[in-house]
Amino acid sequence: MEMWNGFRFEKTTFEDRELWAVYPDKPNGRWLLKTEYFGAFPNAEIELVKQGYHLFHISNKTRWHEWDDTDARARFAEFVHKEYGLAKKCVIVGMSCGGMQGIYFAAKYPQYVSCLYLDAPVVNLLSCPAGMGRATSWLMKEFVKMKKMDVIDLMGYREHPLDFVPQLVKNNIPTLLIAGDADFIVPYDENGKYVNDAYVKAGATIETIIKPDCGHHPHGLEDPTPIIEFVKKYDKD
Repeated sequence: MEMWNGFRFEKTTFEDRELWAVYPDKPNGRWLLKTEYFGAFPNAEIELVKQGYHLFHISNKTRWHEWDDTDARARFAEFVHKEYGLAKKCVIVGMSCGGMQGIYFAAKYPQYVSCLYLDAPVVNLLSCPAGMGRATSWLMKEFVKMKKMDVIDLMGYREHPLDFVPQLVKNNIPTLLIAGDADFIVPYDENGKYVNDAYVKAGATIETIIKPDCGHHPHGLEDPTPIIEFVKKYDKD
């Protein structure tokens, strides 16, 4: 039996994708879906697994998002509900590019998302990976290779994550947003601030925590209590 931070862990497959599954000792019927970077900065996830949450991740074709990845998550949510007997809605844990993945998923499939935890999310592709504002980015070469798009394409692109934020607001999906004020890889004012401002303007449910003198890493909070409290408050069917 494999273990992950003291919990039973299984690595298997879902459709043609790798699946990571962490099992709580005393399940509460709820679950987390980490959209990218399984195992990175997991202290909040560990605490929630202790409190009964299952934790899952299925692999993406690219961290820069394909709609196939989003659609696979919807099928996975149905699978989890039917095969594991868990809630139909999940908590999205989205860090960096995983935040982008979470936005796309929640916008297209709000019926599967109870709340969002977005941590330094990529929201504006002209910022990251393109580095057209304050962002210091070395990621554009990877992006071009994976997406077959360059900066000129992005200028007229209408499927940036920020283009889907109105759908999150429309459905009032409760969102916890955490970012560092010294992040020059995914600067908050070029990315997460779009989410915060749209929610605030609409009176939708958002809690934003800005970490002073913090860069892109570490994600999360040293004391994950605010994350735990947010999830426990808003993770409902």
